[in-house]
Amino acid sequence: MPNSNKLTIIASLLIIIFTNSVTSNYDDSFNEELFIKPLPSGHVSAHFQFTTIWNIPKETKYLEHSHLFPRGLAVIIDRHNIDELHISLTEGLWRYKTWGYPVVDAGPGTEIYAWFNENVKNVDQEWKGLTNALSGLLCASLNFVDSANSMSPAFSFRPLGVNSKPYNTSQLRYSSLPREIVCTENLTPFKKLLPCDSKKGLSTLLNSAYIHNTNYHSVGIHVRLICANSACTKTSIELKQTITLVYDNMIDYNQDWSIRKLFGMGLQGSCPLATLSNIYIDTSTNNTVHIYQLTPKPGDVIVSLRGGQRHEIAVYDVKKFTKNGLFSITAVHSKSRTTSINYPAILSANRYVVGFGQEKGSLVTKLYNNHWQAIDVVLLENIPWYLSVYLHTIKITRNEENIEPLVVKYSPGKERLQPYYLELIIRLPAHSVTKFSIEMDYLFLKWQEYPPDANHGFYMGPAIITAYLPIARNYTGLPIDGSTITSSFNASRPGYLVQLRTETILISLPTPDFSMPYNVICLACTAVALAFGPLHNISTKRLVLKIIKTDWKGKIILAIKAKLFGDKTKQD
Repeated sequence: MPNSNKLTIIASLLIIIFTNSVTSNYDDSFNEELFIKPLPSGHVSAHFQFTTIWNIPKETKYLEHSHLFPRGLAVIIDRHNIDELHISLTEGLWRYKTWGYPVVDAGPGTEIYAWFNENVKNVDQEWKGLTNALSGLLCASLNFVDSANSMSPAFSFRPLGVNSKPYNTSQLRYSSLPREIVCTENLTPFKKLLPCDSKKGLSTLLNSAYIHNTNYHSVGIHVRLICANSACTKTSIELKQTITLVYDNMIDYNQDWSIRKLFGMGLQGSCPLATLSNIYIDTSTNNTVHIYQLTPKPGDVIVSLRGGQRHEIAVYDVKKFTKNGLFSITAVHSKSRTTSINYPAILSANRYVVGFGQEKGSLVTKLYNNHWQAIDVVLLENIPWYLSVYLHTIKITRNEENIEPLVVKYSPGKERLQPYYLELIIRLPAHSVTKFSIEMDYLFLKWQEYPPDANHGFYMGPAIITAYLPIARNYTGLPIDGSTITSSFNASRPGYLVQLRTETILISLPTPDFSMPYNVICLACTAVALAFGPLHNISTKRLVLKIIKTDWKGKIILAIKAKLFGDKTKQD
């Protein structure tokens, strides 16, 4: 054997040994899952979840070197000393009454909230640095987050991860940008955070042409600390990257759907770095609301009993089904969708503005309790500083009967410094519609503070309703102690945490007549243009006296001829 071949073999063996030794030092795992649920309304919901768990303590010396965990995000977490981070970019509105509850709830626009470590002294400074860093990482306008649209709610948010000490809401910051929407430039950096990028696995289905034309799509990034063992003596860092989509399957006469139809292509294989790569299909409405047949048949069927509700889940192991090549799941309907009773969500809400003119109005939020017993909810109103609200005008009624809130937390806003913060705990009676309203005035802004399309209006972020549901009807969320979608099967609990986001409100503020400055500018420019020419000629040209020599004798002769023969010439 030539020496060159021996050296090549030795070098290859050394590389393999070195790679294995380095990889073994990283105690991490990656799971990819897709949950598809045909909705009673005829829509199809698809929820992607990519979970990375890194079994290390949150210390700088460990976060500097990563394997499956994205290093760019690890550096941001370490630099700003974050214990928990949640980001969502959403386009569309989730319809709770007809679609139930999503796996991960998100309001229209962009939402971000973070829990900082107790050792952070200047939270506002770290909050500003965090949003600027994430703005560059995700190509989003998070740099517009500042103290004027940030708050620290007292009841609506709790740490979802491990917290060894009692939490302090002064370490919490929440903000929303309702006008910022998700687009292709956000999806690309999102996929680059995945271990396999968009080259292999379920991430290959994230085709922007088939995502951004849906009725609802939301991109989320969630980081928290979880227990690494049963005694919770060690912690791990959990990263969940989620994408939730809702397709309108009713626009086609053919109600059949498939992986290829929804995402534009089939699956070529799983991510080689993934420990778990599964597709779950909720077939609970099959043979009732829908009548269809899945092709190919699932590898396993799980019967999930949760909170008094029964669900049948078809399970497809992507690693097994893609051994023979391209893989796609097809649902072929043998009969058109039948009319059935739609069990509404236990808790739902909507919000709107009443009044006329551009001076004042009222903000109204309606809360619907469809359960047979009372439910306590937390209502968080995020009101911008340019909408002056008055605490004494709060009215909470049910059938014209006043209801007193259990707790009220209020902080007045400051112009251009902080928003109005209002948080209430309300007990909703059984089978009731509770109406909350508060009066507000519209401020007149400085002319530089209006956007280019000033007459379009200003967006107000959604209200957040938080509650514990007694049963799991229409509930698909993960338990707090679970990391993967499989942890939600047969996961009955005493209560089920749910958060609802209402609609964003478009407010028309008093707007100056921006056409008047335009007319003044046009008139002034015209006057300047007309005056510029003569002034330029006078100031740049020299006046030179020209001497004209005249022949006085010739002029006298011409004058005499004209006098004598002028009349005759005219007659001729």
